[in-house]
Amino acid sequence: MIRRAFLSDLDIIYELSQACAKEMIANKIYQWNEDYPTRERFKKDIELQELYVLEEESIKGVIVLTELIDDEYISVKWLTKNKDNLYVHRLAIEPRYWRQGYAQQLMDFAENYARDQKYQSLRLDTFSKNKRNQKFYEIRGYKRLEDIYFPKQSMYPFHCYELII
Repeated sequence: MIRRAFLSDLDIIYELSQACAKEMIANKIYQWNEDYPTRERFKKDIELQELYVLEEESIKGVIVLTELIDDEYISVKWLTKNKDNLYVHRLAIEPRYWRQGYAQQLMDFAENYARDQKYQSLRLDTFSKNKRNQKFYEIRGYKRLEDIYFPKQSMYPFHCYELII
């Protein structure tokens, strides 16, 4: 079941993100660290009702869906106009459940939600050193566009992707 997150889920969500960061670092993917994502960021996501959890007995994954465009995205030459777009952030699966289809379920949910709500596209970014994620999105039909940078996360770029709905 995928549902909106509650503030009572915050500790579990943050622990899940920290487990992901630790596992990614162990795999030499320096995408998340002590500066991102923060507990406060997840709290704000919940308060804005933009954070969703995939729950099957326990929370196995999370995803943020928002209409708000990050400043870093403004200069990107997207495939569609900056109107009626949905942005995906902080997709994470508890590492014990990696490679079991949960990320696919969350992205299916995001894409169906975007269609149902009449968004024209779904936009996201993924770390340039995370080849597995890039392949994941490209197989789903996302088109790779420009690179952006998040200096607090990494000196390496993040690739922007868009899927026209």
